[in-house]
Amino acid sequence: MATTNTVKYKIRKNDQVQIMAGKDRGKSGRVLRVDRDRGRVVIEGLNMVKKAIRPRGQNQKGGITSVEAALAISNVQILCKKCGPTRIGLRMEKNQKLRFCKKCGEQL
Repeated sequence: MATTNTVKYKIRKNDQVQIMAGKDRGKSGRVLRVDRDRGRVVIEGLNMVKKAIRPRGQNQKGGITSVEAALAISNVQILCKKCGPTRIGLRMEKNQKLRFCKKCGEQL
């Protein structure tokens, strides 16, 4: 049997992130999905690619549409409200894991 090694990432769904590398470098958006098996994220309205859609059913139209494509999780950084793109740290407080900004120490 093949075992799958899912990796834990500090970036979660609905986080505000900024793209640090690639064609959309410098743009920011909200995380829609995190694929932990492949190490990729999908960001709302960014990394758009054209995709051919086949009509499914009688009332649907086919054609070419733009959809968000996944990009490597290493190419994004979370946005802190105070200091912008930053790395994430973890600390324990009252038996609870909290994420914090590595630059200013504020809780994310």
